Amino acid sequence: MSQSVRALRGATTCDADDPVLIGQRTVELLEELFRRNDVRHDDLISIWFTTTEDLISAFPATGARTIGLGDVPLLCAREIPVPGSMPRCIRVLIHLATHRARHELHHVYLERAATLRDDLPS
Repeated sequence: MSQSVRALRGATTCDADDPVLIGQRTVELLEELFRRNDVRHDDLISIWFTTTEDLISAFPATGARTIGLGDVPLLCAREIPVPGSMPRCIRVLIHLATHRARHELHHVYLERAATLRDDLPS
């Protein structure tokens, strides 16, 4: 089976706008996505992060660099501030090369973000 470009999604939340916590939660989310999907460093193409407008003390990409992702293209942006949306939320979209079929990928939602996608298997 040849490799295809696929995307993994995930999200987590922070209890406060704290740069250490943003880094920790970002790393926890990435490591769980990598573990559940057997992602190797060389599989990674790029990673996009978004944060809600109430997380401004740190870039999630800064946390990602602490686990050796400095050579992977990383981008941070702000989520659309939709009324009633989940506060203090970090979302991620990972592009990777994989042999896995789309239905074999495991998206990861941690902390309060687990309620965002209760339709996905864990």
